[in-house]
Amino acid sequence: MAIRAVLFDKDGTLVDFEATWAALARRMALLAADGDAERAGFLLEQSGLDLATNRFRADSIFAAGTNADVVELWHPHLDGEALARTVERFDAWTAIEASRSAVPLPGLREALARLHGSGLRLGVATNDSTEAARLTVEALGWAPLFSGVFGYDSVAHPKPAPDVVHAFARLTGVAPAEIAFVGDNRHDLETGRAAHAGLVVGVLSGTGTREALEPLADVLLNSAAELPDHLEGS
Repeated sequence: MAIRAVLFDKDGTLVDFEATWAALARRMALLAADGDAERAGFLLEQSGLDLATNRFRADSIFAAGTNADVVELWHPHLDGEALARTVERFDAWTAIEASRSAVPLPGLREALARLHGSGLRLGVATNDSTEAARLTVEALGWAPLFSGVFGYDSVAHPKPAPDVVHAFARLTGVAPAEIAFVGDNRHDLETGRAAHAGLVVGVLSGTGTREALEPLADVLLNSAAELPDHLEGS
């Protein structure tokens, strides 16, 4: 079936993950550690940031998980309402700060405009919160290009479950087999596979490696900026 829509992961696919999140992760960890720098460093290492290189490990909790995953890792003593309140607090903080700090990957603005102009429906599916994704899309001036934005808290089961693809399909009236799913981590491509997306696209612009993504991808691109040329040539 022809591709009629494209669903993108956000961080590492549309947004430069390291440029956007490395400094934010350090501030987030300091908040979680009540200002204790040594404790914050331990939390960051635990969740996937290599403090020496200031880069995130592929498929680590910070690179691929949700805020809830990070909070549960950093605050293992919390449960019930206390855990929910802490997740809510971090969701609200990251929604504002990440949208302010978001750095688009080179060429993405033009690529998205081309895809939208060709009649494709576009969406965002992230394991960040829905509000964070919405604010980021608005801050980058991309809101008119996207039909829907889905965070981990907008579906029953976040990536790598197929729920976000099914939600986007219901919203747009486009079948999963007509949707291209684009992401930079294994959990993104596993989502596309689980949903039986028509095209599963891996990109090397985030934390994922060629070795990890190639077995799951129908096509592997250096960046989502190359997607319009690929679709037009296919």
